[in-house]
Amino acid sequence: MAAQHHDPSSLLSALLSIIENHVVPLTAKGVSSGSKLFGAAILSKSSLAPLTIATNNERVSPLLHGEINCIQQFFSSPTVLDGSPRPNTKDCIFVATHEPCSLCLSGITWSGFDNFYYLFTYEDSRDLFAIPYDIQILEEVFRVKVEGDTEESLSKRDLYNRRNKFFTAKSFADLVAEIPDGTEREKWTEEVSRVKALYNNLSETYQEGKREGTESASVWK
Repeated sequence: MAAQHHDPSSLLSALLSIIENHVVPLTAKGVSSGSKLFGAAILSKSSLAPLTIATNNERVSPLLHGEINCIQQFFSSPTVLDGSPRPNTKDCIFVATHEPCSLCLSGITWSGFDNFYYLFTYEDSRDLFAIPYDIQILEEVFRVKVEGDTEESLSKRDLYNRRNKFFTAKSFADLVAEIPDGTEREKWTEEVSRVKALYNNLSETYQEGKREGTESASVWK
């Protein structure tokens, strides 16, 4: 069953539950040891059950972002969390707590996932969590000025194509906007905000670790 066959409310319910009950507790352990607060999960498209859950592990390697760590764990075993055989990535939903950086966009693409959803945007990572590198790397490395471009026109160009031949990407806010009923939409807007707020203390723990010089393999903290 394709991800879009689930109505937005059902999908939001599953994604938010997995983040709150599985990703956040795992992330709390990670940030206390110096890793960033980015996490990810892989779900079954048909049942919306979690198959793999992971968080950032930059204490070990600067490449082990939450999404990459999740992909590595997914492929490291022939079975998933419930003991069933690992499914094809086309039969999975990928969810990231934060909009994937250029590394993770590539990892998701090369792994064959045809979709992903994210809770926080790049701007949230920059403004709420003092982690601006996702935007900066995409702008400095991948955004190429063409003839006739001005700085203004360049700045208005999307950082990547959220719908392309490889995947479709949506934020949780996009899902909320797809709910036709206004009362239901307001309910899920509040629920998304509530789960986002769970990251406030995690962010403070991470920032405190940075101030104290907690050991990490990450170059960009």
